[in-house]
Amino acid sequence: MSTYIPNVIVLIGPTASGKTELAIKIAEYFKTRIHNIDSRQIYKSMDIGTAKPSENQQKKIKHFLIDIEEPITPINVKQFQEIAQKSIRGEIKKNNLPFLVGGSGLYMNSITKGFFVPDVPPQKNLRKQLEELGQKECWELLKKCDPMSTKKINFADNIRTIRALEVFYVTGKSLSTQKVQKPPKWKILEIGLDRENLKERITQRTKNMFLSGIIEETKDLMYKFGSDLPILETIGYCEARNVLNNHLTIDKAIEQTTIKTIQFAKRQKTWFRNKNNPIWLNNKNPLKDAIIKIESFLG
Repeated sequence: MSTYIPNVIVLIGPTASGKTELAIKIAEYFKTRIHNIDSRQIYKSMDIGTAKPSENQQKKIKHFLIDIEEPITPINVKQFQEIAQKSIRGEIKKNNLPFLVGGSGLYMNSITKGFFVPDVPPQKNLRKQLEELGQKECWELLKKCDPMSTKKINFADNIRTIRALEVFYVTGKSLSTQKVQKPPKWKILEIGLDRENLKERITQRTKNMFLSGIIEETKDLMYKFGSDLPILETIGYCEARNVLNNHLTIDKAIEQTTIKTIQFAKRQKTWFRNKNNPIWLNNKNPLKDAIIKIESFLG
């Protein structure tokens, strides 16, 4: 007796590559719905700065995992993993084809590869102390308390080094012993979208973001939740807040946001190449290529 294994489609790619537009066309063709796997679109009132699907786009195709929580209430990877997997299982029960779309590699892999992520919130004071110690000292500390993690984390990666130390000091257990992989029993097709003109696309999208009202959106967030709201450190919102505080001109904010976004997209591409290795779509006609690949996968 054969066991039924559900099919799941995944579309990943760097920011501004056009995932949302392509995903809607794919979802229309296959008559399915979209699960947005994004670490910022899960928050309400953060629409322009996160390039959230518009109202019209959401009317065309139902999107899950958007506007889950207020920005004042952070959702960590483990919490998101649980919410997303429950939602996806709900689609599978209805015999729908789950379609996951996003650029947040860690969030996506926590779902598709089943990473167990320690439920340890950021420790502000501890992080500050570790940052003051410097990367060299932190690396030596990590070698003593979690030598396995030093084999997976680059010596220069300050963020992951501090996170590993943070988990150890809070739980008393090394991150390497807690990061267990339990992939769900799904048959997954992972396709990727990238663009040769990504820098130009990022430059244009950043200009549009500021023209469309990210400064006003940031002002509303500051009014509701305070100017020290941690989520306002997000690229775009951080620069918009600096404009409102008269620390930056709009032109300078656009320039800084563009540079940071290009750097972020580069990190995303590195992640996808090292952690995912999707089937990359043909840039000349990504929709046609995606349909061919998905139909072949579904048999």
